[in-house]
Amino acid sequence: MLHDPLVPVDLAIAELRQRRESGYDVSNLADLADALRPDDAAAADLILADALAAPRLASWSYDEPEDLDDVLPSSTPEAVPSLPDADRFLGAWLGRIAGCNLGKPVEEGVVWTSDRIRQYLELAGSYPLRDYIPALSPMPAGFELRDNWPDTTRGNVDGSARDDDIDYAILGILLLEQHGEQITTADVAQGWLAYLPYARVYTAERATYVNLLHGVPADLAAERRNPYREWIGALIRGDAFGWTHPGRPIAAARLAYRDARLSHRANGVYGELWSAALAACALVESSVEAVLDRSMVVVPPGSRLAEAIGRVRQLHRSGATWDEALAAIQRDCAQYDWVHTVNNAALITAGLLWSDGDFAAGIGNTVQGGWDTDSNGATVGSVLGGLLGAAALPAQFVDPLHDRTRSAVFGFDHSRISDLAARTRVLAAAFAGS
Repeated sequence: MLHDPLVPVDLAIAELRQRRESGYDVSNLADLADALRPDDAAAADLILADALAAPRLASWSYDEPEDLDDVLPSSTPEAVPSLPDADRFLGAWLGRIAGCNLGKPVEEGVVWTSDRIRQYLELAGSYPLRDYIPALSPMPAGFELRDNWPDTTRGNVDGSARDDDIDYAILGILLLEQHGEQITTADVAQGWLAYLPYARVYTAERATYVNLLHGVPADLAAERRNPYREWIGALIRGDAFGWTHPGRPIAAARLAYRDARLSHRANGVYGELWSAALAACALVESSVEAVLDRSMVVVPPGSRLAEAIGRVRQLHRSGATWDEALAAIQRDCAQYDWVHTVNNAALITAGLLWSDGDFAAGIGNTVQGGWDTDSNGATVGSVLGGLLGAAALPAQFVDPLHDRTRSAVFGFDHSRISDLAARTRVLAAAFAGS
């Protein structure tokens, strides 16, 4: 699997999986897919069309709405809390960036499984993970870190490496500065085309980018040749909407919905609403449990995402160990791709709960869990960073960042992290008064 929207065979196989996961009967297409030749685009397109036309099974029991009024609760306006201290905004930014860099050397879920990560860390004398991943020399056979390792491993971090988990936070702030709370899905689409290079977006975002270039309207761009529409790409884009609406998860989620709908549907959208709510609540709450409690108001209760998060919270309440929780998550979410929203959200939840408020433990355990290690580390880091504030973050993660980050967002390479945090707080103040 290349996860490439320009490869018809990849699209067909990924769409079959997506339809199967979401309750559609595509059993009659499995043999045809297995027989596909890598160059048989015509046959792949036929399978893709048949998959999209398949009926949903009568046994499907989930309720996963699409329209905003069905997804988010209608309620009286949320109370606007006092503007959080600048230290908490900076903590959220630093936490996101540090957690992202921590996971980057092992971001390849089909290769760097949790077992392989643990084996490597034990060889390096760094298990459990509480600092950047060390690069062994010579590298043991069978353990090849991602090609970003010269910039993201212990002793080699000198400012943040570039990553889409950071790019989207930067772009979100830029677009909110330009459009305010009136931002639309079409505004987000134009922002992508203006500020993000095609080769620096992936899966659902890349499929959407292709559609936009072919003139597909922004409101429909997620629905054409995009089998990745429930994957994690939207979840990693929610922070900016949350940070600019501290203590107001529903307001944050309503804006995040406009962003998420560009490229995602169903659980892919819910993932971004949830991450926006997490970010919003982390800036004003004092515990992980409180953040999780308040964030769930934006997740449809009958969805697979709500079920997965709920299972993890129940495991924590039952007294399960981290290893027991990880094994249960891997078992319950085995059907999903390593960059799907549902399984990674479950792992994010576990990383937060089993952190016990310890930043290093939170991002370290999360990355050890595998799957989308940099995205999960970034989200857990953002939440814990917002909760704790910059002054409380461990020096081994923050000091090597030197207050700067690389970025593919046009005009933002070598940004100062403190400047990004200050701009975020200015927006939060403006939106609180609007």
